[in-house]
Amino acid sequence: MLPDPTSKPLDHLVMSGKPNTLALITRDQTLSYAELDQAVGRLAAQLLASGAGHGDRVASWLAKTVEACLMPLAAARAGLVHVPINPLLKRAQAAHILSDSGARLLIAGEGRLASLEPGDCPPQCKVWNEAKARDAWQDGEALSPSTQSPNTLAAILYTSGSTGAPKGVVLTHANLWLGAISVADYLEISSDDHVLAVLPLSFDYGQNQLLSTWAAGGCVTPLDYLAPRDVVRAVEKYGITTLAGVPPLWVQLVAADWLPEVSSQIKRVTNSGGALSEALINKISAAFPAADIYPMYGLTEAFRSTYLAPALVEKHPSSMGKAIPNAEIMVVTPDGRIADDDEAGELVHAGPLVAQGYWQDSERTALRFRPAPPSSRYGGIAVWSGDTVRRDAQGLHYFVARDDEMIKVSGNRISPSEIENAAQASGAVTESVAFGVADAALGQSITLVANAIGDEAEARLLTYLKRELPSFMIPARIVWRDDMPRNPNGKLDRNAIKIEAAS
Repeated sequence: MLPDPTSKPLDHLVMSGKPNTLALITRDQTLSYAELDQAVGRLAAQLLASGAGHGDRVASWLAKTVEACLMPLAAARAGLVHVPINPLLKRAQAAHILSDSGARLLIAGEGRLASLEPGDCPPQCKVWNEAKARDAWQDGEALSPSTQSPNTLAAILYTSGSTGAPKGVVLTHANLWLGAISVADYLEISSDDHVLAVLPLSFDYGQNQLLSTWAAGGCVTPLDYLAPRDVVRAVEKYGITTLAGVPPLWVQLVAADWLPEVSSQIKRVTNSGGALSEALINKISAAFPAADIYPMYGLTEAFRSTYLAPALVEKHPSSMGKAIPNAEIMVVTPDGRIADDDEAGELVHAGPLVAQGYWQDSERTALRFRPAPPSSRYGGIAVWSGDTVRRDAQGLHYFVARDDEMIKVSGNRISPSEIENAAQASGAVTESVAFGVADAALGQSITLVANAIGDEAEARLLTYLKRELPSFMIPARIVWRDDMPRNPNGKLDRNAIKIEAAS
């Protein structure tokens, strides 16, 4: 049965569980659903008291604290737009997001605030440290559940594009609400489930760990982990039933030391951010014998598109599956018709999960968000993914190729141009090209091909990159070239450079 497609204000998710049922457990804090509702209401009231007004953007640059977990709902209750910043990002990336979003408030830890330089925060942006945010939800009057229209903006999630700086994907209350209930429905999460949230809360997949759990009335524990053994210990300590991950994490977890009584309590594992190989699926099945496996495909512009039902995983391990509830998936040929069975075409996603476009970027919005094909049952604006897939006679979808040049390292989507721009800003290179290379542990690793400037270019370059970029953006391999291939227009021939570097 499909979940109810009627959407509500996002902060109403706190009313999905029984008041005395545990909703959130962290290292030093436990909140029931009644306490979660109060905390969301108090934080919402203080956000408004800070001077932020309806529709203003409020950013959080936090580890997985209670405050980070409250912000998606508290901002929504206050009529504000939440802008989560990946805590792995460094100063330059955070400054871009703050400027581009026009944030009126930034909540961050002392260390991250200390890394900012004058001018990184917009002039109108106030700053709260974690202590002030913590005080804000622990006492005082609480805002009542909101009456926001489901079509009101609720969040901007920044994601790297294949060219240029990270772009903000604009989401409404309805987008996030329907995403939460859709995932809770097909994963069959219940009030008895306890989800370990190991993915970054700034990602759509990571944030949905919170929202789908609360939509089902379950309990969630956020975890910042340093090693696989931290995940193993948390599963045992908290009685975890559900794990979400990306392929590089699963490679680590299946190799970890699990006690049989601990691994067997996992009821479901979910994967996105890259395909699972058949060999890895078999290892996951062996490591978690009682777990259903859910391979999934998604893109931030439409949240989640497909999933493969656990009963089909053994016979169709390479399939992306079928559309999730509240999504319509079409395979469209270059001439605009729906592809025949086993004919390749572009994956097009229509329906109420489609985002509202890119924040203040009409040009890139027009490229990705276009009218749905005439045969679409939803119609309206669809996301044209740029990914080539095929659909078989059973309606199962299979990934064929990614048309853009995005790099995926440990589930992180990386724009090559971000690395290239940083490399050139280092003063150690003149030109550079970054691309991904298949890596069994990481999904992909980064190779950078560059022209050197001066002596000890590599040492100078790496010193700069390690200071300015998060660790997952640091090239694993640097190839130095005096000259690089160019196309007839004089532009760097990226494909030829990749081939040459691999030889």
